[in-house]
Amino acid sequence: MNVIETYLDKCAEIVETVRKQEPQIKQAAQWFTQTILQGRMVHVFGSGHSRIMAEEMWPRYGSFPGFNPIVELSLTYHNNVVGANGQRQAMFLENVPGLADRILRNFGLDERDTALVISSSGCNIVPIEMAELFQRKKIKVVALVTKEHLAKSTSKRADGKKLSDFADLVLDSGAPIGDSIVYIPGLETPVAPGSTVGGVMIVNTIKAEVAKLLTEAGQPPKVLTAGAIVGTAKATALFEGAYDEHAHRLAELYKNAGK
Repeated sequence: MNVIETYLDKCAEIVETVRKQEPQIKQAAQWFTQTILQGRMVHVFGSGHSRIMAEEMWPRYGSFPGFNPIVELSLTYHNNVVGANGQRQAMFLENVPGLADRILRNFGLDERDTALVISSSGCNIVPIEMAELFQRKKIKVVALVTKEHLAKSTSKRADGKKLSDFADLVLDSGAPIGDSIVYIPGLETPVAPGSTVGGVMIVNTIKAEVAKLLTEAGQPPKVLTAGAIVGTAKATALFEGAYDEHAHRLAELYKNAGK
């Protein structure tokens, strides 16, 4: 058995799943573009390993201001695995009711905002409550889940509701139930997850479409770009300008916190 080919073949299937969602990806991009054009921000949240998609959206090379990555370290900083700041605590905290409200209390939300909430299972309490609170503020919510896994999983909420119940649009990472996609003879459990592959493709296709729409609207984004492409001076100017724009957008959110 060639497990490398198996994994890559499964990833090719994920690519096709993402491709089939082009209309939904374009819809999400249109909503996010309108938010950015109005001087507001797209809130991006994911706990656990879903943090990867939040940071992939912004800030990194090939990305631009307009996105507010809400990365709560208590839910995502589990590099130590065990001991202080370990994975057990993070997994516990992502199912504490009311934590989402405490996090969002820091921002002045507005119905011009939009949100992208990432959770592969769609069943943990904090991301579900995040989406629910956004919707209460009349903010459109795009959920990025693994549909097959969500369908077979049990919500941690007492009412049984999942992330998809509080989403205006649901996108699918294309991974299977349980996420891992390679079964090895003699090994009881599968290995090598696929949701990150599909998730990263989805957030970057959204990002590319938003960049196109912003440019067509006469407001081309300040894209973080390597000096190897544009030269050191231009790259530095783009980074400084992009970070300043992010700060100014975020200042509006902080200014109206609690209102």
